[in-house]
Amino acid sequence: MKPDILVICGPTASGKTALAAALARRFGGEVVSADSMQVYRGMDIGTAKPTRDETLGVPHHMLDVADPSENYSVARYVAEAVPIVDDILARGKLPIVAGGTGLYIDHLVAGRQFAPFEADSGLREELQARVRSEGLAALRLELEQVDPEAAARIHPNDEKRTVRALEVYLSTGKTITQHDRESREVPPRYTPLTIALNFQERPWLWERIDRRVDEMMERGLEQEVRRLLADGVPRDCTAMQAIGYKELAAAILEGRPVSNGAEEVKLRSRQYAKRQLTWFRRDRQAHWFQWEKIPDFSAALAFSTELVTGSGLQ
Repeated sequence: MKPDILVICGPTASGKTALAAALARRFGGEVVSADSMQVYRGMDIGTAKPTRDETLGVPHHMLDVADPSENYSVARYVAEAVPIVDDILARGKLPIVAGGTGLYIDHLVAGRQFAPFEADSGLREELQARVRSEGLAALRLELEQVDPEAAARIHPNDEKRTVRALEVYLSTGKTITQHDRESREVPPRYTPLTIALNFQERPWLWERIDRRVDEMMERGLEQEVRRLLADGVPRDCTAMQAIGYKELAAAILEGRPVSNGAEEVKLRSRQYAKRQLTWFRRDRQAHWFQWEKIPDFSAALAFSTELVTGSGLQ
């Protein structure tokens, strides 16, 4: 099938932002971020959120759509991003989905519907209270009885997913396994042309990651984390689990040198990049562009332009 959207993916620090903006300007497109942490307002440096100059004047969507204290989810991302992509298409523009959160990209492409429930019903809080009073094992036993497949998939110590699975069942009368099965049977909403970025040699990517962390520290990442903490953003909320924020917050609050936290950020970023590469390599349809040690951006732009025009996307 002829593709209708362009996806730019790859590990952290692989140049996705710059390539997406350049392609959007060349083809009259708009960028839809697929980064699970760039959705948060006030978290700019540590998430490598594109600056005004880096956007090249191209519209960028799904940035700064949530407060750091909110627990953003892939379900909310899909619900908010799908209308944006549809609107870009309706205006005859090219949607360019760019980011490193593979889960967000996959679910957006599928247009996957998530199990509905009343978020303000108090059920989740009730289940969480039961965990505290009865223990997680009690809820695990209940889940095994109503949805044994989900219980087998979910780790015994995973409170969040256990609570979610029971929440779905008690709210809808259907198990989360049934919801997922029905969702997968629906054809994908979009047909992507996917360009994945990486470096030819692993050490080159590690050097790029380390250099970017150093640049983040120079730009004021420590001050950004201190401001979030001073504003009362909980240390254990989803936003503060982001790489860069979690490690620096821990160093600050525990009285350790922030430089130690920065070194841990580099390590965690490299580990995350490995997981991202594993995720994106599952897509056999992706077109990989491998940077040399010194990236040749004009070569990447030419490679991508040829794919876009050759696919009939533009």
